[in-house]
Amino acid sequence: MGLMNIVAQAGAEGFPIWALVLLILVVLVIAVVALRKKPVEEEKPKRAEPRDESVIPTLDPLKDREEVEEPVEITDDMSLAEIRKAKRAKAKSSEKKPKRETALEATERALAEQEADEEPEVAEEPEVEEEPEVEEEPEVEEEPEVEEEPELEEEPEVEEEPEVEEEPEVEEEPAAAAPDEEEGKSLRDGLEKTRTGFIDRLGNLFRGDTLDEDMVEQVEEILFTADIGAKIAQEILETVEESLSSEEKQDPAAVWGFIRSYCEDILRKHEQPIEFEKTSPFVMLVIGVNGVGKTTTIGKLASQLKREGKSVMLVAGDTFRAAAVDQLEVWAKRTAIPMHRGEDKADPSSVIFGGIEKGVEEGVDVIICDTAGRLHTKSNLLDELSKMARVSGNAADGAPHETVLVLDANTGQNAIAQAKLFNEALEITGVVLTKLDGTAKGGVILGICDELQAPVRYIGIGEGIRDLRPFDAEEFVDALFM
Repeated sequence: MGLMNIVAQAGAEGFPIWALVLLILVVLVIAVVALRKKPVEEEKPKRAEPRDESVIPTLDPLKDREEVEEPVEITDDMSLAEIRKAKRAKAKSSEKKPKRETALEATERALAEQEADEEPEVAEEPEVEEEPEVEEEPEVEEEPEVEEEPELEEEPEVEEEPEVEEEPEVEEEPAAAAPDEEEGKSLRDGLEKTRTGFIDRLGNLFRGDTLDEDMVEQVEEILFTADIGAKIAQEILETVEESLSSEEKQDPAAVWGFIRSYCEDILRKHEQPIEFEKTSPFVMLVIGVNGVGKTTTIGKLASQLKREGKSVMLVAGDTFRAAAVDQLEVWAKRTAIPMHRGEDKADPSSVIFGGIEKGVEEGVDVIICDTAGRLHTKSNLLDELSKMARVSGNAADGAPHETVLVLDANTGQNAIAQAKLFNEALEITGVVLTKLDGTAKGGVILGICDELQAPVRYIGIGEGIRDLRPFDAEEFVDALFM
């Protein structure tokens, strides 16, 4: 309404209306422009406020680091972001609070003061390098553990002492009553099953003051079922009947003592060690069926001879079984003894000849030849064994100087049958009875001795390398009849 009044008044006064309208429009435009310009100018100061130098952060990161040069406790497991955060927090706290002395700094200061009291040289106090020694002290406690580990690493040097087998000092001791650890299993332990078998059954019959009327029948039954052989059992009974008086036959101790003495007399006749020194090289053929422990016996015997100072060579003549050759090679490597082997399925006699010939050239003291071990009932095996014996004689004068038959005590009467058949093919000069520790049929040794009339050279009473022992009749009977 006010605008209309102004226009009417201007028209009354003769002022052009169009000029007045134009003026009003100009004023309105200026007013609108003025209203829009005002808020923009008000916002500009707000944007300019952060530009204040006191608020704007510095672009140089080194300036921030200069504010955080104060010592900050940093651990190995802290990330870079955590380290920066800790330094910033340390810088802020240092502006508000006085710096607090850490335990490490207090310790360092105390050490520095103590050194200052003792030595006037203050220049050495800043040796903060010594202060880490406080931190290294726990590490020093851990270091002994690390130092103990090398000691364990040095123990393998003791493992190199498996060459103890080559050390003559330790291995000469068996001849001078070495400890049980070096002797292996005791003979008493090795014969335990036989001792608790027919020997104990016999012993129980003779524990009374007098013998029963049927005592003879009981003794006869035990002897015939003890795998000592019917022939030798009958001989024992007949000798008791003929050698003892009527009064002695009624005395259990007398009968028991006589049986023990009689068995010892039989075994003593078959006690004779091998004379390896009688010729050089000494050639030995080892025969026996598969599974009796023939190859193992060769390995143990070779190791024993080497400990005695003799040079030994092994000849793998059992070419029909690849496993036999490999097994003998294992023993050769274990005892560091040379071995001669032929091609697979090669003629055993040719391998024997080549091995003996090589041993003669190299001046070996003892040559031990493994032979084919197929079933002893096959005639071709017995013929092959005879051929090996002849061929060995062509390779070395007088060879073979020993033909050893290996028998398994577990087979009982079958061992006696094997001994009889092998003796038909070759002249057996010695017997090795193995696996006495695993059977109650150890009494079979009496029947074998009676059948072959050949000496018992060695007995096997365990799996250890020292459990192949020279046969001693008195020691054997003592361990058996205790």
